[in-house]
Amino acid sequence: MGLVITEVNNENELFNKVTELIEESRKHVAKAVNTAMVYTYYGIGQYIVEYEQGGNARAAYGKGILQRLSEQLTNKFGKGWSYETLSKCRKFYHVYANLSAGQTNFMPAFTLSWNHYQILMRIDNPDERQFYELEAEKQNWGYKWLQRQYASSLYERIALGRDKNEIMRLAAHGQIVEKPSDIIKNPISLEFLGLKSDSSYSETSLENAIISKLQTFLLEMGKGFLFEARQKRFTFDEENFYVDLVLYNRILQCYVLVDLKNDKLAHQDLGQMQMYVNYFDRYVKQDFEKPTIGILLCKQKNEALVKLTLPKNANIYAQQYALCLPEKSLLKEKVKEWITEFENDNEIATD
Repeated sequence: MGLVITEVNNENELFNKVTELIEESRKHVAKAVNTAMVYTYYGIGQYIVEYEQGGNARAAYGKGILQRLSEQLTNKFGKGWSYETLSKCRKFYHVYANLSAGQTNFMPAFTLSWNHYQILMRIDNPDERQFYELEAEKQNWGYKWLQRQYASSLYERIALGRDKNEIMRLAAHGQIVEKPSDIIKNPISLEFLGLKSDSSYSETSLENAIISKLQTFLLEMGKGFLFEARQKRFTFDEENFYVDLVLYNRILQCYVLVDLKNDKLAHQDLGQMQMYVNYFDRYVKQDFEKPTIGILLCKQKNEALVKLTLPKNANIYAQQYALCLPEKSLLKEKVKEWITEFENDNEIATD
């Protein structure tokens, strides 16, 4: 931990500087302890697996081995060494040792906490697991947010609508935002708002709920989003217009206009958003900024209507939202279908 000591001019500043130093030190100590714990659990798992694989008899009585080891460790070190904990150590090694297949005495580099890895090692698909691990590390997710993102099927929601190569890129590099379509998820999950999907609510209620959970909403929208305004007014031809939410994406360097629709999407909604986007591009956007993106966040979207109403380069997207967590198994099947459909289309194109 590198320390930069600055001049202190009064007692209040002295207290604040010392407090800041202690808190920073505690963070580093906690992180170091967590990292050491992860490597310890991996090593314990390796010892258990190697011992169990030492003979058929040992493997057959694996549960008895773990139970006896748990009792011995508890007698020596106290609580924290239950049968369940040792079982997790064994599974942890099984999952992450696969990454080092064929490499002698290779130890994976662990950068997250044990709580993170307890979530990650439950994910069977190695590509999906690697995606969440990369995102948790790069975005500094706490384990509770990782748990939420996995439960909300973030991997599948990003993958839907992308081709096979882009899906493989998710596993290797995480989510990369390079173009407007990269920020689109299918659907946006708004379960954290606490609104019930089977009850009636107005667009104003939806907007108020989003504003009350703004930080979570921006995290759900994705990387690089900043909030600028709600009900942003602009006047054109002596008439006032209001954009529900004005966001900015610092990665894409462009405005993102969001209109909320709690009913079926209509072509008038698309036309209105096209006008909003045109206004921002002509009168608000600066020369160095990219074209404005429009998102209609709707309860029901109609992809055919969007394609029929808007030109291909409109930079406007209809994005469905869900007030409850999406069905993970259903989304997994949709991703498989999407990849198969993409591959079949490519085969036809090359025939």
